[in-house]
Amino acid sequence: MPKNQPHSETNDSSTTHFGYENVAVADKEEKVAEVFHSVADKYDVMNDLMSAGVHRLWKRYTIETSGAKKGDTILDLAGGTGDLAIKFTRIVGSEGLVTLSDINESMLENGRHRLTNMGIAGNIEYVQANAEDLPFEDNKYNIVTMAFGLRNVTDKAAALRSIYRCLKPGGKLMVLEFSKPVLPGLSTIYDAYSFKLLPLIGKVVANDEDSYRYLAESIRMHPDQESLKTMFEEAGFEKCSYHNMTGGVVALHIGYKF
Repeated sequence: MPKNQPHSETNDSSTTHFGYENVAVADKEEKVAEVFHSVADKYDVMNDLMSAGVHRLWKRYTIETSGAKKGDTILDLAGGTGDLAIKFTRIVGSEGLVTLSDINESMLENGRHRLTNMGIAGNIEYVQANAEDLPFEDNKYNIVTMAFGLRNVTDKAAALRSIYRCLKPGGKLMVLEFSKPVLPGLSTIYDAYSFKLLPLIGKVVANDEDSYRYLAESIRMHPDQESLKTMFEEAGFEKCSYHNMTGGVVALHIGYKF
C-alpha cells in the first residue's frame, strides 16, 4: 500500500485497517492489544527516543491549553503510563478527580505503578475501558484528553460520540495525535524516518521491530487535520479547531460540548 494512501476508516462492513493490513473488524482490537502488551514496558523510553523528547513539549502544550483548574473532573483516555494524568492530579487537587483509562491492561498497570510509586493517590482512579463504549455516566467530565490513542481505535466516530456523552455541558475534548506534515519537504523526511529508522530503533531497544512498523503505518492511516475536525463536528462538538505542532507531524484537536 502506498504510504500516502488516503484515510479510510473501514474497507467494507466487515474489514478495517491494522496499519496497512486489512483485517476483520472483530480482530483489530486484539491485534492492537498485542502491540501494546509488547511495547508497554519500553513505552516511555521509546517515546523519548522516537521524538527526541519532543513528545514532552507536545503534552505540556496540551496541559497548558486545557484550562484545567482546581476541582475539575478529567478523563485521560488511552492514558497509558500517565504523563498527562500526573500533571492533572496536581492541578485539580483533592477536590477534583482524574480518571486514567486505557483499553490495554499492560499499559494501564504501568501507569498505575508509576503514579503509585510517585505517591499520587486520592484524586486518581484507574479504569480499563474501550473508548468506543465508555462505562461512565453522562455529563461527568469537564475535560477529556486522548494523547496518541485515537488512531488505534477501530471505530473513531463511535469513540467521539461516547466521549461527547460523558462530557459536561461546556466541557472540552482534546485529542493530541500524529497528523499530516504541512511544511514543504517534511513528508519525505518523515517517511524515511518512520519506515526505516523507527522500526530499527524498535528492534534494537525493544526487540520488537514489527510493533513499531505498525505504529508508523497507523499514523499514515489516521485522518488528516481537516478530516478529524469534520469527525469532531459530526459527533456533535462545536467550536472545533486544531493546532499544528512540529510542522503538522502532530496536531492538537479541540472541540466543545454546549
